[in-house]
Amino acid sequence: MDLRPLQRTHLFAAVVFVAAVLVLAVQLITPSPVMVSVGETGAETTTVGQYFTYSEVAVVAVAAVVCGASGTYLLVGARTDPDPPRSPVEDARPQPIANGGVEPDPPRGGDGGATPEERWQETLGGLANNQATIYELLIEADGELPQRTLVEETDLSKATVSRTLDKLEHRGLVERTRDGLGNTVRLT
Repeated sequence: MDLRPLQRTHLFAAVVFVAAVLVLAVQLITPSPVMVSVGETGAETTTVGQYFTYSEVAVVAVAAVVCGASGTYLLVGARTDPDPPRSPVEDARPQPIANGGVEPDPPRGGDGGATPEERWQETLGGLANNQATIYELLIEADGELPQRTLVEETDLSKATVSRTLDKLEHRGLVERTRDGLGNTVRLT
């Protein structure tokens, strides 16, 4: 998936958000016109005119709406990620149904008797970059490794390994179970 247009969209929304916040800040922080006069009795302050003119209120209202819309897009739009492409192995997995049970999909092709290792190798062919690296290490370890070992065996940071495992887990390719202070990662 090409992330460049997505990044441009989020960058544009962020720029609009910051601009709207600045407009709001300038409009709301700008003090009303004040006249200071010094007379025989001392200094006197007098406000001249209204606190805000109608045009200033309109600018504040529009800036608030734009700020809210772009902020909502940044918060919600960043979380809505299209489903990653599914491999034929994933399509053959049981899919959840409305009553809470699991009903298997009808079998596709002749891989009904495939061993887990054959399915893992087929799935590995559909992965790229960090996902492929981590998945391949798990295959070499017969489908199970501590998460800290994945970090040690790759040149990836803990955060990158964790995010990659999140993606693999979301796709149903691995599962993590708590094991003492760390996690054990298993291929499904």
